[in-house]
Amino acid sequence: MRVPSLRLPGRNPEGDSSEGRLVGTARLDRRTKRLCGRLESGDVAIIDHVDLDRVAADTLVGTDVAVVVNAAKSISGRYPNLGPEVLVKAGIVLIDDVGDEIFENVREGRSVAVDGGDIYLGDVLIGSGTVQTEESVAADMEAAKEGLSVQLEAFAANTMEYLKRERDLLLDGVGVPDVKTSFNGRHALVVIRGYNYKEDIDVLRPYIREFKPVLVGVDGGADALLEAGYTPDMIVGDMDSVSDDALRCGAEIVVHAYADGRAPGMERMDRLGVPAIPFPAAATSEDIAMLMADEKGAELICAVGTHVTMVEFLDKGRGGMASTFLTRLRVGGKLVDAKGVSRLYRQDMSISALLLLIVSALAAMATAVAISTVGRSFVDVIADWWDGLLYQIQRLFS
Repeated sequence: MRVPSLRLPGRNPEGDSSEGRLVGTARLDRRTKRLCGRLESGDVAIIDHVDLDRVAADTLVGTDVAVVVNAAKSISGRYPNLGPEVLVKAGIVLIDDVGDEIFENVREGRSVAVDGGDIYLGDVLIGSGTVQTEESVAADMEAAKEGLSVQLEAFAANTMEYLKRERDLLLDGVGVPDVKTSFNGRHALVVIRGYNYKEDIDVLRPYIREFKPVLVGVDGGADALLEAGYTPDMIVGDMDSVSDDALRCGAEIVVHAYADGRAPGMERMDRLGVPAIPFPAAATSEDIAMLMADEKGAELICAVGTHVTMVEFLDKGRGGMASTFLTRLRVGGKLVDAKGVSRLYRQDMSISALLLLIVSALAAMATAVAISTVGRSFVDVIADWWDGLLYQIQRLFS
């Protein structure tokens, strides 16, 4: 149902923007992750994302959109989710709780205008919501902390339910498919396109160069590896956010399937003509990647872009995070967060310190040569050779 038609404030007949108004191309999808692959700089992203999480917000910021219009509440009050804060701090306009009708009132690719909390198509008002600011987000986040106890109880219940369903997989590795990629005795680097993944991969370059770990990209994590100049050895996921180029890079493909065996991602692999192996499990894709590495004998599992804190677990906003918690318990003895590994391999020595070290070493060598008998004899020989060379040069020009 359309809202009543209203004239757009400040709009002249030629459709030029007036002060305080933003105009951009509308891109819309109820799945934020899927939408981000189509967004371009300056677009108006229309989403339907209750409790917008930080990973989705980081991805939206990376696309350089001008406005995010959310049909749902970006902070529902269930728990203090992190996404809205990321958007407003990045200077992106966030219009919240516009209503589901926005998806009926606009089509992909149409030019829309935003004025305050109002969204216009031509001269027609097609939706209104609340413009979120840093102050309003902070207030909503403070109020949402009251919902943490309820969410923790639900999280505990989901964890117990998942343990009952997947105890054979968690305890004995039952259901892990046979793969060609060899993990035995090697390190595995599992990359998820999550929190600070670019920075983590960058600081891990010395580690990757030295240990040559098995590179596992989880869905879009495969593209993250390619962007960093690496070719993944394996790609794991439901294949909804990884590019065709990544799937054709030569990596072994493991498609995450539902527990009942349905695997929508296999249809895409068939269309691309790329062989793939299904892995049915109720866990998340990043969890089955870690479980596979552990079951196949990986010596250490280094994780990039994963969830490590309670708020990050809840920020994911789904019951499936129970599997992540239990997976951490299963592989905890081998699992290392990328930030910990990067601290071990961070190269902080400055150029001036390096030059001072070299000069000191040369000075020590010169002193040792000068005070020894053999050293003095060697210096005399060098001096005689140098005098002879200068004498020959003088004869050439005399």
